[in-house]
Amino acid sequence: MMIAKFKRQKKRKFREEIIFQILFSILTLALIGFLIISNLKINQKKAKLIEEIEKLEKEIQTLEEKNQKLKAGISETEKESHWEEIAREQGYIREGENPVVVLPPKEEEIEKGEEKNIWNPRFWWEWIKSKVRD
Repeated sequence: MMIAKFKRQKKRKFREEIIFQILFSILTLALIGFLIISNLKINQKKAKLIEEIEKLEKEIQTLEEKNQKLKAGISETEKESHWEEIAREQGYIREGENPVVVLPPKEEEIEKGEEKNIWNPRFWWEWIKSKVRD
């Protein structure tokens, strides 16, 4: 009887150990799965942040180039020659200079120029009319 009782206790203890090992294994696997998923999410966020950093660095470089161009423009406007050029574009002249006015060509001159152009249909029409008259 005592041997049977001892065997039953041993079986119960063995079952309890197996159940404990199974639960421990399940918890361990769940923890490992949680860590793997967390690691993947962290890597995805890291990749997005690296991409954003690269984008911002390119934007910084573009803005720095623009800033240098603007500084060069500012230093250019501080020169007297720059303002003189702008004044001349607006039609101003220096004292003692005589202005020169260039007039556009008259319509007759434009028509004569068109007649010489062999790709102009009017040229061919006039040429045909002159040949028919002769």
